[in-house]
Amino acid sequence: MAVTNDLIYAVLQKMQTDMAELRFDMGELKARATATDEYLGNMLLQMSGLNRRLDRVEERLSRVERRLELTDHR
Repeated sequence: MAVTNDLIYAVLQKMQTDMAELRFDMGELKARATATDEYLGNMLLQMSGLNRRLDRVEERLSRVERRLELTDHR
């Protein structure tokens, strides 16, 4: 098989098309990764807020138990 300029040109065109598709796919993957990172970040913020609230409830419950003398005084 003889390698001609037309064959080289056809191969280069195919490679260019494939690279364009890869760039598009990579862009989509980056967007999805960013969305996932944002989602996980928001979840961590929500969990942090819930933990703070739970800590306050535990503190208040401890005070109530002490006032009602429901805890051991060891």
